[in-house]
Amino acid sequence: MTGWRPFALAVAVAAVGAGGTIAVGALAGMGGAELTHLGLLLLPAAVVTVVAAVLAGPLLARASFRQRLVAVALVAAVASLANLGVLAALMFVDPHDAALMGSLLVYSLGAGVAAALVVSRAQSSAVERLSRTTARLAEGDLDARIGPLSAGPELDALARTLDEMAERVQRSMAAQRAADRTRRDLITAVSHDLRTPLAGLRAVAEAIEDGVVDDPPTLRRYMTDLRGQVATLSVLVDDLFELVQLEEGAVLAESSRARLEDVVGSAVDACRAQAAAKGLVVERRLDGAGSASCSPRVGRVLQNLLQNAIRHTPADGTVRIEAHRRDDTVEVVVSDTGEGVPAEALDRVFDPFWRGDPSRSGSGSGLGLALAKRIVEALGGNIRVESAPAAGSRFAVVLPAP
Repeated sequence: MTGWRPFALAVAVAAVGAGGTIAVGALAGMGGAELTHLGLLLLPAAVVTVVAAVLAGPLLARASFRQRLVAVALVAAVASLANLGVLAALMFVDPHDAALMGSLLVYSLGAGVAAALVVSRAQSSAVERLSRTTARLAEGDLDARIGPLSAGPELDALARTLDEMAERVQRSMAAQRAADRTRRDLITAVSHDLRTPLAGLRAVAEAIEDGVVDDPPTLRRYMTDLRGQVATLSVLVDDLFELVQLEEGAVLAESSRARLEDVVGSAVDACRAQAAAKGLVVERRLDGAGSASCSPRVGRVLQNLLQNAIRHTPADGTVRIEAHRRDDTVEVVVSDTGEGVPAEALDRVFDPFWRGDPSRSGSGSGLGLALAKRIVEALGGNIRVESAPAAGSRFAVVLPAP
């Protein structure tokens, strides 16, 4: 069916051209006999036009854009000269007038070819730029861009589309490389943090198996150490599982809500024993924001922030949690008077498994702040930190208020 389309188009164009010529003749005052004779003269011309148009496709299939435009100009001029010759042979046109018109048609032929060459220059240059740039993109050069072509709306639109595609691919590749780096860093950090509890478990198991200890008090102490290592592993696995859930968009699928006052109370209660062990009291002031509605997962965020603040605050320090409602947001701040974070490390406090001490020592899974950041961002909010050495830290969570 597709092969008939060029033929049908050529017939339609020839018919329109012939009909237009006859209409012009009628307007010029030609009679019925003259119009019939003109139609008979146009019939072979129309047939030649159809044949030439159908053959032009295969003949010019491998021709460049410039060659095709020149071919069109040549065909138009040659057809005009052929028609003039036929009219002169049939004595419809005076030989002198035919010669004069022939000279003008030859000039028109030159003008048409020149115009075709000029127009095709910009088009050919644009196509070459498109070809070179797409070749560079295919070779992996994602910085390649086409830029403005000024070669007509079609080619300009194609260039913009290719540039936008290259930009999206470049962003996607950069995100993929960043994700790969994060994944490698996460695997390395997990492996590092698993070594200590696993080594402890192995040592306890070997000591019991080899009979190094057999008295009940020592066995109880070993079992206490064993339970502590298992608890550390359990916390690490739970945090990793929740981190994966957040990456899969589990937070967005939740619809349950809770009062901020209840969420803060649950977080403070969960940290009460840790604070009491260091002789700290967690102060709280909700400032009228306690009735605000929020996701229950905010409790996990606040619990992680409170645990981090208690861990890094000396016995004579202060840990405080405050909440404020501002227009369409709720801000919850957890502050302490602990050791603080150096300015150069502030950008890394939310990285998984990052700890301020080079030895990566200390309790916790190393995922608390990373989880807090992921949860807050999944809820459409943001979290920021302000800190200075020996001046304490201030973590502010800003959430949209329903």
